[in-house]
Amino acid sequence: MRIVITGGAGFLGMRLARKLLERGTLTDTSGQKRDIRSLVLLDIVAPLTAFDDPHVASIGGDLADPAVIERAITPDTDAVFHLAAVVSGHAEADFDIGMRVNLDATRALLERCRKLSAPPKFVCASSLAVFGGPLPDPVPDDAPLTPQTSYGTQKAIGEMLVYDMTRKGFIDGRSLRLPTIVVRPGKPNKAASSFASGIIREPLAGVDAVCPVAPTTRMWVQSPRAVIDNLIVGHEAPAAAFAHSRSINVPGICVGVRDMVTALRSVAGDTVADRVKWQLEPATDKIVATWAANFAPKLGPALGMIADTDFETIIRAYIADEQIRVV
Repeated sequence: MRIVITGGAGFLGMRLARKLLERGTLTDTSGQKRDIRSLVLLDIVAPLTAFDDPHVASIGGDLADPAVIERAITPDTDAVFHLAAVVSGHAEADFDIGMRVNLDATRALLERCRKLSAPPKFVCASSLAVFGGPLPDPVPDDAPLTPQTSYGTQKAIGEMLVYDMTRKGFIDGRSLRLPTIVVRPGKPNKAASSFASGIIREPLAGVDAVCPVAPTTRMWVQSPRAVIDNLIVGHEAPAAAFAHSRSINVPGICVGVRDMVTALRSVAGDTVADRVKWQLEPATDKIVATWAANFAPKLGPALGMIADTDFETIIRAYIADEQIRVV
């Protein structure tokens, strides 16, 4: 199989690539297990960390450029993991770039897949931001899409395109509505949810971190380990497992922000946890407040998707994976 990962230079893209290389095989649209012979990482810049593997190729370029897309998605492409996106806070602050990357580039990718010799599998990283406003608690799989942000709207439109092109037989698509991924390594980004990683990552590194939302704020979260496993489950799921939709609410756990800091205190001690400073930022708080925080997913678990056991486990996994020395 020839696999393309958009956002391949990002931390999820790199982790997914490593996991796929470890597996060595994936299931194609006919249900046959096949060897992964080529793995293409597509991003605005090629990944800085080189893979010492002849099966991996990197392409840097504008995802909204048809020439770049055509170079990456060749006629023999069997599957696409579409992870690239302009994150929530950035998409809200800059409407045009959000539309260009989150919507226009997604459609361009789908149009390219439509022209391939055989319909590829297309795994799209969507978001729970497609939900908003008054919702049941917990939110069921079939809740109406009522996004309250530009990012959520762009993701919702992308889901509809994935479903319709699947219905037409152009692709074998599935959209995975991911929880907030915690703890993300590296530096803060423009995602409204970035603080959820920052209030764990920075204190563990000996740096103060500002929490811009109320302590009572709840979030639906998942660890990087679990989300990578669930992306692969989403790919491997047979078409027969779906009914009227190709969208999946990915399992997670509902955690209050105050409880996140309590878990950090339990794992790393008072000195570390006291580095979290509570300072409300209305713009961020307004965005996060539109997100549903508790879900009752049925299809995802039925397909084999998993949730983390608790937030302390998520923190300990981050410390282990990133080889953190708590200071």
